[in-house]
Amino acid sequence: MKSTKTFLALALVAAMLTAGCSSTEDEGLAEADQVGTDASTSALADGAMGGTPFGSGGAGGGFGGQDFNSASHLGPEFSDPNNPLSKQVIYFELDSSQIRQEFVPVVAAHAHYLSAHPNQRVILAGHADERGSSEYNIALGEQRAKAVERMMRAQGVSAGQLEIVSYGEEKPAAMGHDESAWQLNRRVEVGYQ
Repeated sequence: MKSTKTFLALALVAAMLTAGCSSTEDEGLAEADQVGTDASTSALADGAMGGTPFGSGGAGGGFGGQDFNSASHLGPEFSDPNNPLSKQVIYFELDSSQIRQEFVPVVAAHAHYLSAHPNQRVILAGHADERGSSEYNIALGEQRAKAVERMMRAQGVSAGQLEIVSYGEEKPAAMGHDESAWQLNRRVEVGYQ
């Protein structure tokens, strides 16, 4: 019985991963309350790169011993809080892998930098909050990282510069069990190598 449940859980994860996502809604991920359009494609199509860049979320959450919030060794633009390159965390809505409109300029800035520096590599680390099963959260973190990857690739970043990893709920940026903590945990971190 236990092996049947394990097999079904793995089959569900595999189905979610292969389902992909459309330009309006993730088919494998239920959207509780989807608002707006898919910023990962619509902003590129109409050239709208405006938006309010948010802070890099000093919550940390480190990846492989690296500090995602500090890529200042790459250049002064990564230290300038007015430059979108200083933001290395992209936040997501509940149960969503769509890039929010306010983070489109952040992803675009990193894509432009990577296109101009073809030897530079990044790891896109997807995360989820603690709600949902471990399998679901791993799949959701991966879908989020892949959404950022697709947007960067559409702007000329080569596949060899990007690596995807998903931690699901395993590496929270905030330890609380409320919406303020969950908001910080629904993210993709851009980690320069």
